[in-house]
Order: sequence, then C-alpha cells, then structure tokens
Amino acid sequence: MNRVSGWNIIDTGTDSGYNNMAFDASLLANLDNSSRPTIHFYEWQADCATYGYFVDPFTFLRKDGVEKVGLQLAKRPTGGGIIFHLWDFAFSVAIPSASYLFSENTLENYRFINQAVLNTAKEFMGNSTSASLIVDDFLPKDIHCKRFCMAQPTKYDVIMCGRKIAGAAQRKTKKGFLHQGTISLLFPPIEYLEKVLFPSTKVISAMYENTFPLLGAKASQDDFYSAKKEIQKLLIKHLTSEK
Repeated sequence: MNRVSGWNIIDTGTDSGYNNMAFDASLLANLDNSSRPTIHFYEWQADCATYGYFVDPFTFLRKDGVEKVGLQLAKRPTGGGIIFHLWDFAFSVAIPSASYLFSENTLENYRFINQAVLNTAKEFMGNSTSASLIVDDFLPKDIHCKRFCMAQPTKYDVIMCGRKIAGAAQRKTKKGFLHQGTISLLFPPIEYLEKVLFPSTKVISAMYENTFPLLGAKASQDDFYSAKKEIQKLLIKHLTSEK
C-alpha cells in the first residue's frame, strides 16, 4: 500500500472476480472516522463480468454461452448492471463519511469521481478530444440495455464524442461510499458478445453505438497494458488533486 496526498493507493494485482469484489466490499465495511480515502486497482485472472447486487445475471446472459467461453461472474457490493472486464480498466474508490470529499448527495459523489475520470481521459488522449459529464440519462434501446453498463449512458457518466467512456456503480452507507468504476479501452469482439448475450436483444448494437473505447477497435497486448499503466498513473494524479 502506498500513500499519496492523504490517500491510500492499493494494487492487489491479479485475482478472481469473487476475490476482487470481496476486497472492495471489505473496503466499505471497514471505513471509519480515521480512514483515509482509498483507491484500489486490480486485474482479472480470467475473462470476467461483474453484476450489480440486485441483478440476476442469467436473466440477461446465456448460461450455455457463459460456460462455453469460460466467463467468470462475480456479484459487486454496489448496484448497477453487468460490466464485461475483458477490455476495460477497472478501479474502486472508498471515501469515509468523515472526509470532506464525502457528500450525502449520491449524484455529487458520482460527479466527484467521474470528474477525475474525465480529466484522466482527456489527458490520456492528449487533450485533443472534448469530453464532458452528461446531465441526463440516455434512453435505452430495449429493457435488456438498462442492465448493461456500457449500453446505456446515465447521468454524470463521462462521454467523449457523444459516447460513453466510463461506467460506475456506488453504494453509500453511514460509514462512507464505495465507487466501482470501469474505463473502456477496446471494443469487445461482436462474436464474443454473440455467444453470451440473447440474440433477441439490442445490447450489442447499443454498446457499439454508445461506447467510446480510448484505444479504438484494436491494440496490441503491449499497447493495452501500457495504456492501463498510464491511466492508473493519471487517475491517481487527478483523484488526489480533486477538492
């Protein structure tokens, strides 16, 4: 664990989806008045998708397809829909309620974290592309799209060129809040999504229409991992400098 400007920075490396989510849950459960704000970085030991606390994933994912591609599923301690973690950069932030960074207004907490994500994305892209926080939800293309984070931009999401860069889910308690975020780096292969999604839905087209992956459609493994390292450095910079 490292400390930067009053923050704890934790990188737990590569683990299962279940263990990554359990660690995040412990961050929230163990917040107290003496806790520092914490940023948690982690990777996935296999293809993984996480889903919100109240979501039944097999209402929206084909069980046979999930088993065929070896997709791990893990329940998040936060809400929200389903997020694929094969092509993204994942992170979490835990803020104690005693911190001046904490707000009783949930949307303000989203705005605070996503402003740092916005600044990170702009700097990563060389400040050459406009980015902003949207103020209203986009309309879902169908009911399934409401359960896939990158298929429907919602209030205070970060958008670039009219499409969503990052998704997030939060849980707030008396102790503070936990924010679990994802930044899109690559477009998911359509053939992969077709194996795990029901063919009657519009999720795939919605993801392609509404997502702006920072690396575009293709990147080498070296470029992918290099981008993750750069985004981690920039996110630390912009989160710990937010007031």
